[in-house]
Amino acid sequence: MSFALNNRCLLQIILRQTRLAKTMANVENNVAAKNGNKILTMESLNPNIRVMEYAVRGPIVTRAAEIGKELQQGVTKPFSQVIRANIGDCHACGQEPITFLRQVVALCTYPKLLESPDFPDDAKNRARRILGGCGGNSIGSYSESVGVEVIRNDIAKYISKRDGGIPCDPGNIFLSTGASDGIKSIIKLLMTGREKPQAGIMIPIPQYPLYTAIIAEFNAYAIPYYLDEDRLWAMDTEELQRAIDEAKPDCIPRGLVVINPGNPTGQVLSRKNIEDVIRFAKRNNLFLLADEVYQHNVYAKGAMFHSFKKVLTEMGRDFADMEMASFMSTSKGYMGECGFRGGYCEVINMDPEVKVQLIKSLSAKLCPTVSGQAAMGVVVNPPNPGEPSYEIFEKEKNEVLGDLHTKARLTTEILNSIDGIKCNEVMGAMYAFPKISLPEKAIKEAGKRHMQPDVMYCFELLEETGICVVPGSGFGQKDGTYHFRMTILPPVEELKQLLDGVKKFHVKFLAKYK
Repeated sequence: MSFALNNRCLLQIILRQTRLAKTMANVENNVAAKNGNKILTMESLNPNIRVMEYAVRGPIVTRAAEIGKELQQGVTKPFSQVIRANIGDCHACGQEPITFLRQVVALCTYPKLLESPDFPDDAKNRARRILGGCGGNSIGSYSESVGVEVIRNDIAKYISKRDGGIPCDPGNIFLSTGASDGIKSIIKLLMTGREKPQAGIMIPIPQYPLYTAIIAEFNAYAIPYYLDEDRLWAMDTEELQRAIDEAKPDCIPRGLVVINPGNPTGQVLSRKNIEDVIRFAKRNNLFLLADEVYQHNVYAKGAMFHSFKKVLTEMGRDFADMEMASFMSTSKGYMGECGFRGGYCEVINMDPEVKVQLIKSLSAKLCPTVSGQAAMGVVVNPPNPGEPSYEIFEKEKNEVLGDLHTKARLTTEILNSIDGIKCNEVMGAMYAFPKISLPEKAIKEAGKRHMQPDVMYCFELLEETGICVVPGSGFGQKDGTYHFRMTILPPVEELKQLLDGVKKFHVKFLAKYK
């Protein structure tokens, strides 16, 4: 093709794009005129934002906040307080902070406290180590985009110790603003950048709504696979294969998300189950995303947390080149430090040139919050035996995890004692996801109200008891089944009150719609 012809073709393309741009400008100007010259309207808003949903902060939670204000204003209700069981916010539910973690972060925040005799030497040593890795010895300075180097080194040591000595390269770690930010950074890399075909991301159903929100925002293609409720929410490779085969005509499958221990389902995957999933990902050439933020939260007898990296490494060299990212957070575990927004991601076997692009992408955000990085630095470098803070740290940590173990058992037992409710054992994490049997009359009534049946159930539960839980439809569930998610975080006596309230409400609900 001649240079002149190339120019004519290019000119035609430019003219077409110019005409299209003018047409779109006219449309937007008309919309703006209709809406009082607003630039951003529901018509002009990014459509990917409109379709995003985040159930754990949805309309039921909004109504719970309104009811709380009504109670403060003296409005009479059949209850005296709103019990929030909708989100895994540990400290908001009454959990006390871990002393050592707060001491180190306090010292990092106000270094003059390093001169105070009120702080133990091991806390001071860790604060000095973190501050020494910060510009100007201050957490008020920017860190490297991937995070403070000494904290990344400590994370690598933590991972290696957790995984029985398997090496961990600090160069494969980046810190993030909570695990959510790290997850988003990796999923962004997997996008095709085109309207069609979209990148397909396999997500569990039920799932944590973060994933559907990210997929909607990035205009990706969700490939849902169902967890097996009859097998304690295990993953099933036949189901995984069904899901990916059905999706292939509509997308390019690129990633597989696994949440272990599970949210909202509270399961802990067996090692064999993990091995089967890794083999499936290998066969189908999928990037593994292992959400392991609840790795400290395992309660069921015989259950054990196995990191995907450890299992993958021990499966031998046939799997040694698999690409995988795993995620951790300060928000869960025994720490519960949600507000610090601390998190990290370890990425293994990523193409070196792609890693450069990842770091470039991270650098556009400058750096994660450095106070959150400091909190994560304490999580991965806690007091050692013989240090001044060791005994009180172990006592506080074991009390938190012991209480959660008690509450997991209590929740499972009481929910299963209610006629019409069935709940798998809460093996780990911080949630129960019971199945509720709803009468046909209730299902029809929900249809008249243009609601999902479990949404109507949860709204009525809130209005009559003050108990705020999240309907299962916000997490995804098999057609014809209904669930709700509740946290097990409230103090034991408050949790008993909550469960007793659910029991009494459920009996009344069944009678009302029988």
